[in-house]
Amino acid sequence: MKAKLLVSTAFLAASVSLSAQKSATITVHADQGKEIIPKEIYGQFAEHLGSCIYGGLWVGENSNIPNIKGYRTDVFNALKDLSVPVLRWPGGCFADEYHWMDGIGPKENRPKMVNNNWGGTIEDNSFGTHEFLNLCEMLGCEPYVSGNVGSGTVEELAKWVEYMTSDGDSPMANLRRKNGRDKAWKLKYLGVGNESWGCGGSMRPEYYADLYRRYSTYCRNYDGNRLFKIASGASDYDYKWTDVLMNRVGHRMDGLSLHYYTVTGWSGSKGSATQFNKDDYYWTMGKCLEVEDVLKKHCTIMDKYDKDKKIALLLDEWGTWWDEEPGTIKGHLYQQNTLRDAFVASLSLDVFHKYTDRLKMANIAQIVNVLQSMILTKDKEMVLTPTYYVFKMYKV
Repeated sequence: MKAKLLVSTAFLAASVSLSAQKSATITVHADQGKEIIPKEIYGQFAEHLGSCIYGGLWVGENSNIPNIKGYRTDVFNALKDLSVPVLRWPGGCFADEYHWMDGIGPKENRPKMVNNNWGGTIEDNSFGTHEFLNLCEMLGCEPYVSGNVGSGTVEELAKWVEYMTSDGDSPMANLRRKNGRDKAWKLKYLGVGNESWGCGGSMRPEYYADLYRRYSTYCRNYDGNRLFKIASGASDYDYKWTDVLMNRVGHRMDGLSLHYYTVTGWSGSKGSATQFNKDDYYWTMGKCLEVEDVLKKHCTIMDKYDKDKKIALLLDEWGTWWDEEPGTIKGHLYQQNTLRDAFVASLSLDVFHKYTDRLKMANIAQIVNVLQSMILTKDKEMVLTPTYYVFKMYKV
């Protein structure tokens, strides 16, 4: 049995003279582990936010930036090399104002919209359902689609599921064929709303639980495609939200999401991504490691209602969140990435590994050009961040 080990402190290797070195042996009994770490722990997240999609993943077929069917060649190759296991889309907060039918059909006919959550940018919908699901096929990763509960209807979400997954002679399957895709895609992960306590509708947990019951009922399984339905979960320390949802609709969900950011707070300055002192550094490590206590408490609540651990916990947003870089567009969350961020990634993943009896997925925010990204782009230029190399060492 082959085992790969990555220890966070490997980054901190000390210089030791050859004469002082002593031989040591470590025996790893990989066949005696209690839990298998799911590859989805190393998941990614892409939102219509700043230049994550446009200029990051997608430049279009007619761009002078080298591309493969509209996807940036350099970014695509880097992600292919990373072996991305699962990719969450279209949000994030954007998901609950996204209307999927605006993003299908001929691109010149797709209506524009204002991205109200992220800087008021005009969204042209040139990257939609086909572009996302085709990208996942090309990367060999599982798609994770977040549905619109905040401003969308039950019918809209139900038809989207039919459009993506039905191979029958149905209205939405035939519309998909008309738009150039004969065979249905395979879709496993479906999020029923996002951050419904906040940007996804400012709901109370009791109200969202009733909405989840209704929306999830109409998200059907077509032609052998079984959906893994994920309820919109809590933000970090909101343990009541988890308790209410597990109590009221736990038996109707396959998974429950959770969000946790290494951030100083949600008002005022969050600090610079690059200009920090020793105290800032150690505070960041402490805040990062707090995720373990948060996971423990949410898992304990879930255990109360689900002793057999049939319901998965998904930490589908996590990572560092600093002030936007000076000179960049407000609301686009573009930040630089240093070795401090790499430590946060490695320490966090090491914590996640300990809870994989319940924690089955984690999606770092975000894949390109936003928050703790793997890749940064500027026009034709592209760089891989320190965080990228952490994920490359962990890849399975």
